[in-house]
Amino acid sequence: MTCPNESQIDIELQNTISNFLAQYGSSGLNQALKLYKDAQQEYICRTRTSISKIHISDIYYMEIREHQISIYTQHGTYHKYGTLNNELKSLSSYGFIKCAQNRIVSLGKIRSICFNDIILINGAKIHMSKKYAISIISEFSKNKK
Repeated sequence: MTCPNESQIDIELQNTISNFLAQYGSSGLNQALKLYKDAQQEYICRTRTSISKIHISDIYYMEIREHQISIYTQHGTYHKYGTLNNELKSLSSYGFIKCAQNRIVSLGKIRSICFNDIILINGAKIHMSKKYAISIISEFSKNKK
């Protein structure tokens, strides 16, 4: 068996990209590249005694109670001290939005919205305040197109 040379790999890559563009268009490629980039980004959860790296794409939502932030992820729950506004500032560019005074959610993790409940892709149900409903529904609708 022979190893493919560099020109064969280039041709295969060009064919793969051409097929992808034919099927999904340039907006599909841009979306795929953004998803890939976002999946590589890490969130640092720092406490007095530990530091954890969490892939931003693994975070479902965060909520705060008395300056204690709980970060709900695909792999468990993390806790840290801070403010939700600071978390939202750093995560809004990754599709996080405020859904209640004490909670932010990843738009990419929302499966559906039913009345004042947000149902996440892992089956969890979280409350959405009426104050934030219009912006969440609007952003969720844009995100699903």
